[in-house]
Amino acid sequence: MATVRQLLEAKGHDVLSVGPEDTVFHAIEVMAEKDVGALLVMEEGKPVGIFTERDYSRRIILKGRSSPMTRVRDVMESRVIFVGPDNTVDECMALMTEKHIRHLPVLNDEKVVGLLSIGDLVKSVIADQQFTIEQLETYIRA
Repeated sequence: MATVRQLLEAKGHDVLSVGPEDTVFHAIEVMAEKDVGALLVMEEGKPVGIFTERDYSRRIILKGRSSPMTRVRDVMESRVIFVGPDNTVDECMALMTEKHIRHLPVLNDEKVVGLLSIGDLVKSVIADQQFTIEQLETYIRA
């Protein structure tokens, strides 16, 4: 099973972020421009929250709030769950399932080094399964 470190080596370590005082409208613009579903919220170089499409739909749209007038701080999730580079894909999948989340920031020595989505993990699982199938087919043919 692959580790978070291996996934980030393939995916890259880019982490898109906004500040807590940025407007929700700005955050949504960044998400749309970069085609992502979540942004880490950083303050003075440290993660203080995460803002997702789910937060937007539930805490802005359904509450009748104004995106240009609302600060990210007011609607972000401040209880962020992190993983480390040595966690496995299976551990991350279990954590996401248990906590009902779709994004996991990666910390290494208290520094953000990446952000994984459920899609990243699913791709890894599929690749592992495909490799196993190919190995079994080769074994059967031999």
